[in-house]
Amino acid sequence: MRTERDELAVTERVLERMTGQLAEERASTRPMPGQVGGRAVMLIPHREPGLEEDTLPLDYQLIITAVRQAAGPVMAREVGEVVGVDVSVKAKLEPLRSKLVRLVDRGWLRKRPDGRFTTRL
Repeated sequence: MRTERDELAVTERVLERMTGQLAEERASTRPMPGQVGGRAVMLIPHREPGLEEDTLPLDYQLIITAVRQAAGPVMAREVGEVVGVDVSVKAKLEPLRSKLVRLVDRGWLRKRPDGRFTTRL
């Protein structure tokens, strides 16, 4: 009985260690905040197989959802109307446009030559 108890204790330690390692691996796939010019920013990961949209910050998830739900390719202004950006003010539309371009650069969206955005196939 002592031998079995000792084996069980070893098994519990191994399980705890493996659980910790898995948690660290999962955390490493999430976008990590970084520092740019002394300001905290959220890094957007490149799209890879097995990496889901829920790893993105919420505002980026909303942007992808808006593009996906559109009847076809959309302009930044149309995405802004869906996600609640005041599109009449250019200074509020430009940050959205840069997020769209960032999603294109990371492989989450596609930008057509006419400047419209679509989801990737």
